[in-house]
Amino acid sequence: MTSNRKVLISGAGISGPALAYWLHRSGFTVTVVEKSGALRDGGYPIDIRGTATEVVRRMGILPQLRDAHIDSRRCTFLDADGSEVASLHPSAVVGSVEGQDIEVRRGDLAALLHALVRDDVEFLFGDSIHTLDQSGQGVDITFHSGRQRTFDLVVGADGMHSPTRESLFGPEEQFHRYLGYCFALFTMPNTFGLSRELMLWNSPGKAAALYAVGKNDELHAFLNFHRPEPPFDDIRNPDAQRDLVAKTFAGAGWEVPGMVDAMRDADDLFFDTAGQIRMPHWSGGRVVLVGDAAYAPSFLTGQGSSLALVGAYMLANALAGHRDHAAAFAAHERGLREFVAMNQALVDNGGATLFPTTASALQQRNTKLRDLVTLPSATTRPAHSALTLPAFAPVP
Repeated sequence: MTSNRKVLISGAGISGPALAYWLHRSGFTVTVVEKSGALRDGGYPIDIRGTATEVVRRMGILPQLRDAHIDSRRCTFLDADGSEVASLHPSAVVGSVEGQDIEVRRGDLAALLHALVRDDVEFLFGDSIHTLDQSGQGVDITFHSGRQRTFDLVVGADGMHSPTRESLFGPEEQFHRYLGYCFALFTMPNTFGLSRELMLWNSPGKAAALYAVGKNDELHAFLNFHRPEPPFDDIRNPDAQRDLVAKTFAGAGWEVPGMVDAMRDADDLFFDTAGQIRMPHWSGGRVVLVGDAAYAPSFLTGQGSSLALVGAYMLANALAGHRDHAAAFAAHERGLREFVAMNQALVDNGGATLFPTTASALQQRNTKLRDLVTLPSATTRPAHSALTLPAFAPVP
């Protein structure tokens, strides 16, 4: 039986609670540690597509997610001077399958996952792993709070900039594949009367978007720009981030000046680079990584949350089917690596074409968008659904 196997999961975002659900179901004793003081609500809308839709169906939360579906009606593309290039249904642009794929606020998905497991799993909010020692029979953990515990296994579900990965494998730069873009996300007042729609402005190497997920008073704002080298000096300095974005978009048209002003005042600014995590192995000893910590695909693929859900299922399934953790981790990688590679490759197969970096590329993209208005939308990209989920393993 697995009931005496204790697992620590670092991170209460998407993959962490999803993994906790499946591990608890298999008889593991699960603890989730989260550095934030509470569950994070809000956040930019995310997609659940293809194979991930089957994962949430098996978890029993598909009906609630369908109820929370944003159901955007329109995506309008604007030229540098603010004139309309094309107005399309979002599914024609991102390759989603209308009526099957789901778009929800990230916080709504996180809250649903937490509600599934909060009565069965221990949550330690406002704490994190300080040191990790695998020299004994298990993993000895000292938390930043000072408490000390020993676990049979530890899982890093702590995002693209994973401290667990750094402590186990070394600096992020070894595994980070920079994709040439930086972006800023924040919320601002909906003074434009937008409802269930996205407006996307482009000039070469720059993009600005306003996204209304409902008829509320708040907009998700997005400023994205091409930069050949990542601005590592600015990554952890909010003032430097704001200055970099403001300088980059100085003189831009449409509503961009007002967006930059709103960014200056935003208390929820999130700034990062568009990048991927690519690792030769996702585990070391009794520690394993899942979700963005192991294989972040970047927002350019639209597959981050879906990969997190599928990865959590596949890891838990491998652990439920193998008493030996090394065999489980190996089986997990065999079962998931091709699916991860296909989804990460979306950025090489046109996944970044929404953000052209040259005038000629922007003109070509706009021509394709105008064609999409009159042509039927393409079928969904196969990477979203390329993995058939195995039946969940019985407890060994």
